[in-house]
Amino acid sequence: MEKNISEFIEYMQIEKNASKMTINAYRDDIDHFQSFLQSENVMNWQEVNYGIIRHYLTLLYQDGLSRSSVTRHLSSLRSFYHFLMRESIIEYNPFKQVQLPKAEQALPEFLYEDELQPLFEISDLTVPLGQRNQVIVELLYACGLRVTELIQIKIEDIDFYLDTLYVIGKGNKERYVPFGKKAADILKMYIEDGRELLMKKSDEHNFLLVNQNGKPLTSRGVRYILNKMVDDACMTQNIYPHKLRHTFATHLLNNGADLRSVQELLGHSKLSTTQIYTHVTKDRLSQIYRSAHPRAQITKNRGES
Repeated sequence: MEKNISEFIEYMQIEKNASKMTINAYRDDIDHFQSFLQSENVMNWQEVNYGIIRHYLTLLYQDGLSRSSVTRHLSSLRSFYHFLMRESIIEYNPFKQVQLPKAEQALPEFLYEDELQPLFEISDLTVPLGQRNQVIVELLYACGLRVTELIQIKIEDIDFYLDTLYVIGKGNKERYVPFGKKAADILKMYIEDGRELLMKKSDEHNFLLVNQNGKPLTSRGVRYILNKMVDDACMTQNIYPHKLRHTFATHLLNNGADLRSVQELLGHSKLSTTQIYTHVTKDRLSQIYRSAHPRAQITKNRGES
C-alpha cells in the first residue's frame, strides 16, 4: 500500500506539477486513511467499499473536523483512487458513490474605510523601512493582491506609464492590475530612495520588496510587518494580508463596480468565487435600509407609553 502512495505522490509532482503544499496535504490525508484501514484490518485498497468510507467519515466528524476539512479529505482520496484505477490496481472507485459535503460559506471579513485609515498614516516615509511598509499596505489594498503575489513582484513588473502591475497568481495565471496615484507615488519614492539604500546590504536582485538586509521579503515577513503596523497604530481590529484583499473587493462592489471586473482584478477563475462578496455588500445594503427607511425602522408598539 505504501508503494502505491509513493507512486501517486510522484505522479502529482511530475505529471500534475502540484505545489509542495498540495502534495503534503494529499500525503497527510492518504496516510490518515491508511492508518484507519489498518485499524479496521483492511489490508488493501481493493477491499474499501461504501460502508467503510461512511464509517471513516463518521469518525472524521467525531474528531471535530469541519465540513470543509472533510471535503478536502474526500477530494484527496477520490483523486488517489482515480489514480489507482488508471494504474489498474483497483477495478472501481468507491469514492464516486460518496457525495462531497456542502462546505460552509463563511462571509469574508473586511474593514470599513475609516477603520482602515490609521494603517496608512503610521509609517514614517522619511526612512527606507517606512516607505517599504507603506508600499505593502498600498498594494495589498489598492490592488487586492494575495500575499504570495505581493512578494513575487519584480521592478520590471511595474508599468508607471499605464499604472499597472503584472501579477502571477494561482496556477501561474497572469493578470494586469491597475493602481492609483497614492500607490504610484509611494512606489516611486521607495524604488528611488528606500529600496536603493536597503539594497546596499545585499546582492543585486529585482524583487520589489526587501527586508532590512536587502534580501527578498517572505510571506511571513509581510505578516509580521503588518501586525507591527497594527500595534503601532493602536488598532483593535485583527488585520491580516487577505483581509485587505477582502476589503479591496468589498469596497469596489460597494462603490458600484461590476462583479465581472472585480473577478478579473482578483484573478478568480470562476465568477462563483467572487460572488461571495455580493453577500457582504447585500448585508451592508440591508443595514442601511433598516436604519434609514421609515417603514423598516423599529418603533414602539402603539400600546406602549
